[in-house]
Amino acid sequence: MKHHTSTEAGPSTDDRSPTGVRARILLDCDPGIDDAMALALVLGTPSAELVGVTTVAGNVPLSRTTANALRLTEFFGSPETPVVAGSALPLTRPSVFAEHVHGSDGLGGAPVPEHTRSLTPGFGPDFIIEQLAAAPGEITLIAIGPMTNVALAVRKEPRIVEWAREFVIMGGSYTRGNITPAAEFNFFADPEAAAVVFGAGWSPVLIGLDLTLQARIDRDVLDRWRAYGPLSDNLLIPSIANYFDNGLGEQHLGPAVHDACAVAYCLRPDLFRTRRARTNIETAGAYTSGMSVVDFGVAAKDDPDATTGRTANSLVATELDTDAFWDVMSDAFAQVTATMTEHRL
Repeated sequence: MKHHTSTEAGPSTDDRSPTGVRARILLDCDPGIDDAMALALVLGTPSAELVGVTTVAGNVPLSRTTANALRLTEFFGSPETPVVAGSALPLTRPSVFAEHVHGSDGLGGAPVPEHTRSLTPGFGPDFIIEQLAAAPGEITLIAIGPMTNVALAVRKEPRIVEWAREFVIMGGSYTRGNITPAAEFNFFADPEAAAVVFGAGWSPVLIGLDLTLQARIDRDVLDRWRAYGPLSDNLLIPSIANYFDNGLGEQHLGPAVHDACAVAYCLRPDLFRTRRARTNIETAGAYTSGMSVVDFGVAAKDDPDATTGRTANSLVATELDTDAFWDVMSDAFAQVTATMTEHRL
């Protein structure tokens, strides 16, 4: 698996895949308000190709995350994008949802039209394996929900670790959590799956809360996002308003667009600063289940002098060029708006 070597900043945006397309993306998600924005970011970036979407239970149950992925791809003018349903349950634990944040429908009650398109046959983990096997070294896997689908895929076919061009995760934190004081939601929802993923031998990029909370929507961003016609009226504004209505905003700040940050890393890694680290997932703690234990005091994974066994297994994002990030998001929303208009002509 390709991974970046810089420990201080993102790599050059001149990096290209063998096909000449800078970013071929397979998105594993649980839509989700911020998942919707992440999906729009991919589809609104001309240099990106979305090879497919797999859904997992997370923010809301699988039936709802899958319906939302179908609604959103059609709404964004990309009904041909494969959408494959994945796991409805964590590996071993009861389900945990985040309806208090995303609403019972997952999109905060935003009036996104119901879909008319069909679900792609198959099972999410198998689709992940098939896509990565068909194009080794070309596709970046981005996981922005619980890690269940990816864990099932890597258990069934460990070679996906080698086939993925890069693996970017939205999850975890190296300070504190959001669903509990110790754990971020995606890892808390299925700690065993996250532990499988981090023990699989690849070097994922971790976009955790310490990074994503630098990208919180303020009133200026919200005003900027009123300009995109149906995209604004049917999704952006009502879904963000739901966040404020639920009393989750503070100091005039709205939601952090957690999942969009993971996609942005794939598209514009130059906007991020990163550090190598050893990341382990707590699965047994009574108070710390799902905690990501991030150790920055480790040697590089390929360092021949690393004798302690505490070698890096991840690249952790620490800083974001927030102003440039909002520009990237806004440009993508403008492009999606144009695509939506063309699709309806």
